[in-house]
Amino acid sequence: MNKLWNTFVNNMSFVAISILLMVVVFLIARGSEILIEKKTHVKFSSEKTKINKMVMIAMFSAIAVVLMYFEFPITFIAPDFYKMDFSDIPALIGSFMLGPVAGVVIEAVKVLLHLFLKGTTTAFVGDFANFILGCFYIVPAGIIYHMHKTRKMAIVALIVGGVTLIISGTLMNAWYLLPKYSELYGMPVQGFIDAGHSINASISNVFSFVALAVAPFNLIKSLADGFVTTILYKYLSKHLKG
Repeated sequence: MNKLWNTFVNNMSFVAISILLMVVVFLIARGSEILIEKKTHVKFSSEKTKINKMVMIAMFSAIAVVLMYFEFPITFIAPDFYKMDFSDIPALIGSFMLGPVAGVVIEAVKVLLHLFLKGTTTAFVGDFANFILGCFYIVPAGIIYHMHKTRKMAIVALIVGGVTLIISGTLMNAWYLLPKYSELYGMPVQGFIDAGHSINASISNVFSFVALAVAPFNLIKSLADGFVTTILYKYLSKHLKG
């Protein structure tokens, strides 16, 4: 805990920006729910369902934390400091079942619990990226699905969420995450490029790194998460709502 606190203090500016973006994402999710409720006349929660919703959010958050421990690199696509896990799947299912705000809360609780249990090895950069990019996937997907709940719309929602993840992940890595990680760790950005070049000889600068390593990595992640969510959602929704 002391090490985590010291890292927090040393990176106050980055943490402050991260928290601000988290609040913005939450407000977008909440605003979208209000608009969907007005259009569909279906409430995301009520006094009668509030406790059940809290229990399901806690359950999905706990599952997501556990899944974060089973991370692995995709070394034929990106350097091994990019690790994939399936912790966004509970948040996706929660977003489909309970609404975009629930998905954001699951992502936030997951990251915070993981920080307290394991600490950070990336000066909070990886933890923030896990949250914000997860939200860029689940929030658009959740909004689109709740506009018209059909299997076809669920597929469309997952595709749009995946495309949003790929674009946002590419842009944020190029202009914010990689430079910030380089700054906090005193490691030149060229080091990331060299690691990418060792996998793909076409990688020679930041643009080619994010286009040929980060974007394919997020494509594989979004396809895997979307596929598993499609299989599990109907079964879990039927039993949990019952």
